[in-house]
Amino acid sequence: MSTALQHSREREVFQKKPGYRFPPGFQRNLLWFALRKFRPANPIFLFQHLADTYGDIAHYKLGHHHIVFLNHPDYIREVLVAQNDNFIKERTVQRTKMLLGEGMITSEGSIHRAQRMTAQPAFHRQRIAQYASVIVEETVRMRESWRAGEQRDISADMMHLTLNVVARTLFATDLREEVCELAAAINRIMGLYNFLVMLPLAEWLVHVRPPGLAAFVRARNRIDAVVFRMIDAHLRKRRDEGSLLDMMLAASPVDNPESRQALRDQVITIFLAGYETVANALSWTWYLLSQNAQCEEKFHAEVDSVPGRSVPTVEDVPRLRYTENVIAESLRLYPPAWAMGRYARNDFALGDYFLPARTTVLISQFVTHRDPRFFRDPLRFDPDRFSPEEKVRRKKFTYFPFGAGTRQCIGESFAWMEGVLILATLAQKWKLQLVPGHRVEPQPLITLRPKYGMLMRLNER
Repeated sequence: MSTALQHSREREVFQKKPGYRFPPGFQRNLLWFALRKFRPANPIFLFQHLADTYGDIAHYKLGHHHIVFLNHPDYIREVLVAQNDNFIKERTVQRTKMLLGEGMITSEGSIHRAQRMTAQPAFHRQRIAQYASVIVEETVRMRESWRAGEQRDISADMMHLTLNVVARTLFATDLREEVCELAAAINRIMGLYNFLVMLPLAEWLVHVRPPGLAAFVRARNRIDAVVFRMIDAHLRKRRDEGSLLDMMLAASPVDNPESRQALRDQVITIFLAGYETVANALSWTWYLLSQNAQCEEKFHAEVDSVPGRSVPTVEDVPRLRYTENVIAESLRLYPPAWAMGRYARNDFALGDYFLPARTTVLISQFVTHRDPRFFRDPLRFDPDRFSPEEKVRRKKFTYFPFGAGTRQCIGESFAWMEGVLILATLAQKWKLQLVPGHRVEPQPLITLRPKYGMLMRLNER
């Protein structure tokens, strides 16, 4: 697709032509295929089929709605960067407002910009460095609680660990006694995700509370209770500790029910985004290391080479390059943010095509990251893909685990440091082995989770 976008900004040319020009794709409505071929619960199968069959861009309809799937960096850049102002988050993201409210993931325009500006100082490089000691402290606490020969669901452990890390670093709160309650409520909502996305009029039906939505409301109420207890405890302290929660309170004081709800939306969005993605990335990383002995040996050798300290520190992070590459390769194969979507406000041109307003544009990191055009032998786990030399050769928008453009993840730098320190701290003492026979399958929900957990045996080093 060397010149696929050479006309992408020449809208007037397309607008003179009668009607719209759609990319190749299904001749039948997706509803027909859904009943016969594709499992609605796993859209990755659909996306991969579209990429394999139609290439860089494919079109289909779901009911009366036009949908376009993109699998080339030029098209992806066009939507996320060049024509970003013409797009908002699409329906499935908007549906998550039932949980997240008007937080940074779901908000648009001036509200989103204001929320991002408020939170930005908490993710400044100097501030992130201050979080390192808390990350290591929490990891050591978990490391010392493990016992040799245990079989543990590492995905659950990583969830609990990152929940505590986010609570203490960003919100100056120790959740110790509430982590299990919060994790259970979030897991319940994740289990209902596909039901919520597929259910017509879910935002209205939530007030009627049929069985599935009643379970969602109960779980959401449990999460809200924890979040509001955290906010109220913080307000009672009456002192600014410099946390993200302090910054949010300074920007929007809580003096009425509306401002209290707005603060809740911001807190819960960053809280969930901050722990869920890192926990899943770590779970998939432990799995991939356990399946690739040479990479695992090289990883442990680097961790063991860190000089003169009992635990890693923020100063060690630049030395742990291979560890960072291990995480990067894990994010390529199993990106927690496995897909993203946008909704067109107005008619728009994309390459040789001209598409109507209200078209949904879908992009899948999971599919693009595994495209053999962009990654040689793409299913092979190879952290050396992320050496400085390889990074320079890679085309932009072929690898985007944290999104791209103006909506790129605000906490990306924090996530990289957190992942490196957690991996290195645990690996000083432990080697993790997948329990034989344990089934491993990705489950695309809000994030890409291991469907059956990640049962691993702890081997002391």
